[in-house]
Amino acid sequence: WPGFRTLFSDRFLFFPFRARGISPGPQWSFYSKYRDFAEAGWDVLCAVNTFPRAYATFYVADPVITKALVGARARFPKPLEAYEILTTFGSNILVTEGDIWKRQRKIAAPAFSEKNNRLVWDEAVHIIEDVFQNVWGDKGEIEVSHIMDLTVPITLLVIGVAGFGRRISWNEDAIAPPGHSMTFKEALQEVSHRLFLKVIFPSWMLRWGPSKFRYFARSYVELEKYLAEMVHARRTAEVKEERNDLFSNLLDANELEHDSAAKLSDEELIGNVFLFLVAGYETTAHTLAYAFILLALYPEEQEAFYRNIKSVLPSDRNPTYEDFGSLSYALAVLNETLRWFPPVVHIPKKSAEDTTFSTTNATGEKATIPVPRGSFVTLCVPALHNNPRYWDEPESFKPARFLENYPRDAFLPFSGGPRGCVGRGFAETESVAVLSLIISKYKVEVKDEPQFRGETFEQRKARLLKSQHSLTIYPERAPLVFKRR
Repeated sequence: WPGFRTLFSDRFLFFPFRARGISPGPQWSFYSKYRDFAEAGWDVLCAVNTFPRAYATFYVADPVITKALVGARARFPKPLEAYEILTTFGSNILVTEGDIWKRQRKIAAPAFSEKNNRLVWDEAVHIIEDVFQNVWGDKGEIEVSHIMDLTVPITLLVIGVAGFGRRISWNEDAIAPPGHSMTFKEALQEVSHRLFLKVIFPSWMLRWGPSKFRYFARSYVELEKYLAEMVHARRTAEVKEERNDLFSNLLDANELEHDSAAKLSDEELIGNVFLFLVAGYETTAHTLAYAFILLALYPEEQEAFYRNIKSVLPSDRNPTYEDFGSLSYALAVLNETLRWFPPVVHIPKKSAEDTTFSTTNATGEKATIPVPRGSFVTLCVPALHNNPRYWDEPESFKPARFLENYPRDAFLPFSGGPRGCVGRGFAETESVAVLSLIISKYKVEVKDEPQFRGETFEQRKARLLKSQHSLTIYPERAPLVFKRR
């Protein structure tokens, strides 16, 4: 069956590059999109590697097979070793399976409530207004040297309040509190960007190694301390006020659980808190960054978005949570951005039994592929999102495609099935609020830099969308300008 024949699999961390015959590369489908599947002529590829053990890995860009895979949790469980990087602060709903996952999800999922979504919206608007009034002020034009300098602080401040009840103003977060050597933001950013160091290197090497290693080790200790302080403060508070942040909801649900065996341990509480932090800030910050870049690159789409905002908010007021359903173009922009840049490139599974995949190619030819027990199965999200059999002009930025019927089984930015992302509503609410409020007041453009004058549109797009990888993908450098409307 067509695919890769290599020395290493894409899971081999010590060779993180694509090289013919050696490794497909851990993020290969992010760069090739659907190309490898198109060359093979099928929406399933089979890779075979020989070292350190011989394995078959099936790569899938077929929405019918994808739907079956995400729906059959017992037949296609997660290979938990692939998620080891997210267990460093404790067990959580992302890195568990079976009864442990059921127990954790029972307590963690209700934290993402309608009341929490409303809190997310209100705080996002409050934070953006703080930026407008106290950071951007009366300037008619604001240059941002890298768009993530804007989106990362926004999402950190939102998760601070809506996630943990910690309200911090834009300028306050520059000073570490007593008992800490760095701010919460600094510690979280460093740990989430370099968490792979914790998996690859022993603790003593991190503490005594190069300066980057030592800074990471210090950040890790600081973040661990912040998380422990949060749990302790909330548990020992004399006044148990009603709050709707994720952390309070999680602790309340845990305390209300009558079956002591079903309760989360402190390690599991902190593990899920850490997951909320990383998922709640990093993925949204990166997606918002890509969204602003794409709106700057495609001004006609930005104008269509602006017209939708004005049809909902003709009086120039700030959007409210009740406007969420009417701001349809904002959600369309978010979904099209996620189609281009899904936070998770590959979703790994493992076949728990001998089975088969049935697939059909573009010419209508059918095939049945044997999948032996123990085989790895990877859902290639970028390939699925760019499969021309299901997406019209997949290489084009067309948010309006999400205003109509679209191929939902070929859209997987939040995974799907029982293991679908519990924080989807949180991310969508925050993103729609931030995008709508900023675009309602400012027009975003690419910063004009002398050294890049004369570049073609394709060159400019490639430059601004050039990406790096940490836990999720993010733009390397994208200088933008926000002009008051």
